[in-house]
Amino acid sequence: MQDGLCIGCLRTIDEIARWGNAGNAEKRAIIAAAARRTPPAP
Repeated sequence: MQDGLCIGCLRTIDEIARWGNAGNAEKRAIIAAAARRTPPAP
């Protein structure tokens, strides 16, 4: 973990904890939030 984010998937600890009980819409929202955290390629 770095800066509260998983360095592999870029999800927060809260997002990782909620994943197992999340419905499809919430999972899509979590994935979208993680994608926004992805730095642009050089």
